[in-house]
Amino acid sequence: MQKTKLGVSVGLLGAALYFSSLFGGYIPMLLIAGYILLFEENEWLKKAAVKAAALTMAISVLFAVVGLIPDVVNCVTNFLGIFHVYISLSIVTSLVNVIVEIMGIIKTILFLLLGIKALTQGSITIPVVDNLINKYMN
Repeated sequence: MQKTKLGVSVGLLGAALYFSSLFGGYIPMLLIAGYILLFEENEWLKKAAVKAAALTMAISVLFAVVGLIPDVVNCVTNFLGIFHVYISLSIVTSLVNVIVEIMGIIKTILFLLLGIKALTQGSITIPVVDNLINKYMN
């Protein structure tokens, strides 16, 4: 079992990285990922750091994009209200809320599985992210 410069196993630091992304958010994840990228030598660990950061940011972007939908609908509804045209699109807001909840569940499951797999220096293949990491981390 390989050890990091901190004295813990590579898998344990990788798991801490994924779990910090899930439970701690950006700052702890970026601190751990930054340490790994600056000071650690293990290639798997460096790819895990980039993968955790990329997934965290991609998921945040997806949440932001989906969250814009009710805002756009409200903007259109308010604009039509100027002309005394009133429509109710509460179904859109409800649908977006369901989508956001499903995305949150998927995010939690994904990072839990990644953290558990990291303990044995394994990973879950996410084709788009893994292809980008392999392309740019050579």
